[in-house]
Amino acid sequence: MIARLKKNDVVVVIAGKYKGQQGPIIALDKKNDCVKVRGVALMTCHRKAKSNKEVGKIVQEESYMPACKVMPLCPETKKACRVQVRLNEQGERVRMSHHAQIEL
Repeated sequence: MIARLKKNDVVVVIAGKYKGQQGPIIALDKKNDCVKVRGVALMTCHRKAKSNKEVGKIVQEESYMPACKVMPLCPETKKACRVQVRLNEQGERVRMSHHAQIEL
C-alpha cells in the first residue's frame, strides 16, 4: 500500500494553531498516525547535563501533530492537494497530485 504522506514531502498545515505554515516532514509515526514537520509545532525542552563537563541547555524542537491536519503541497499550483494513486506507463503505482496530475 502506498502511503499518502512520506518523509521529506513538503506539506501545509490545514487546521489548528499552526494553520497555513508549511515545511518538509522530518518524521512519521504510523502507529499513532502523527507527523513531525520542520519549523512547525515547536516546543521547548530543558536538557539536563549528561556529564560534569557539559552544561544544561534549553532546546526548541518539533513535536508530533496529527496527520489529518496536514496535506501535501502540489509542486505546480503551490496549494494543498489530495493524493491519488495511479499506474504509470511501466505499470508501477505512483502518487499523483489530484489537481495537476503530476507525480509527488
